Amino acid sequence: MAEQVADPAGEFALIRRHFMRGPTGPATVVPLGIGDDCALLQVPVGQQLAVSSDMLIEGRHFFIGTDPAAIGHKALAVNLSDLAAMAAAPLGFTLAIALPARDDTWLQAFTDGLFALARAHGCPLVGGDTTRGPLAISITVFGAVAADAALRRDAARVDDDLWVTGSLGAAALAVRQRRDGGAVDALAARRLDWPQPRLDCAAMLGELARAGQAHAAIDLSDGLAGDLGHVLSASATRLGVALGAEIDAAALPVDAALVGAGLAADDAVDLALSGGDDYELLFTAPPGARAAIVSRLPGVHRIGRVVAGQGILLRSASGAGRVIVARGFDHFAR
Repeated sequence: MAEQVADPAGEFALIRRHFMRGPTGPATVVPLGIGDDCALLQVPVGQQLAVSSDMLIEGRHFFIGTDPAAIGHKALAVNLSDLAAMAAAPLGFTLAIALPARDDTWLQAFTDGLFALARAHGCPLVGGDTTRGPLAISITVFGAVAADAALRRDAARVDDDLWVTGSLGAAALAVRQRRDGGAVDALAARRLDWPQPRLDCAAMLGELARAGQAHAAIDLSDGLAGDLGHVLSASATRLGVALGAEIDAAALPVDAALVGAGLAADDAVDLALSGGDDYELLFTAPPGARAAIVSRLPGVHRIGRVVAGQGILLRSASGAGRVIVARGFDHFAR
């Protein structure tokens, strides 16, 4: 978002009006923000730069007519969730946005939602681009994490416990209800439109990783089964052995909205497993870390374990199991 002088009503006037009113960040972290060809970020001494990028497309990642404040919030939230999964702290972000037309009312609401979350997590906008086109938002976020605290998805081990930071399935319920055209549960809609990145867990997960009490992590964007599949696949490749998982159906933190919607038990479990858009964190840890995890991360749920072999098995209270397909959200599905 470079500055120019002669631009009375075009791109740079739009940038000045809507995108230069957000948090600026301390000069020790952002020596140079919006206004030049590049931003300059200072990574704290002894830490590594964590970078993630996500794109949201109207009609694919959010419904047409969604509150623009919610779109702004979610566009940043999904990126901050990636930082949380690696125990990284935010430094700043860039925004590239394509707009069908200039709409100052829409942009005001969009940036209200965007900057409210940015301020809450000390993550300033440091640059980007604007253009005309079908509504699309792409954010790249930058964070910092100590090398010995970073949680990767390829570090799970056999016999690791599987932990989830919160309830699952509500966002998927809201998607289903909106597609069906009926009433939408208000709490489920909130989980879909206003996800909260679990940065509240990030620092503690980093401390657990340093102590060898957390191994691998991933944020749950595409569904528990699909994202767990990513962890198992990446870790198996690193270890050179096949990895699978067993999930305790009774331990799954199925969101109360699914129960309130009157879903059959199996249907609710399937939404919790494969629905996506939860933005909770899944992490693995050795069994000996259970007491430390529960004391430092209250509200987390131990849902199963990593096992030798292949596939994900869902076990019922009786001990019977069924194989779960490790599928998640398909960004190229029609």
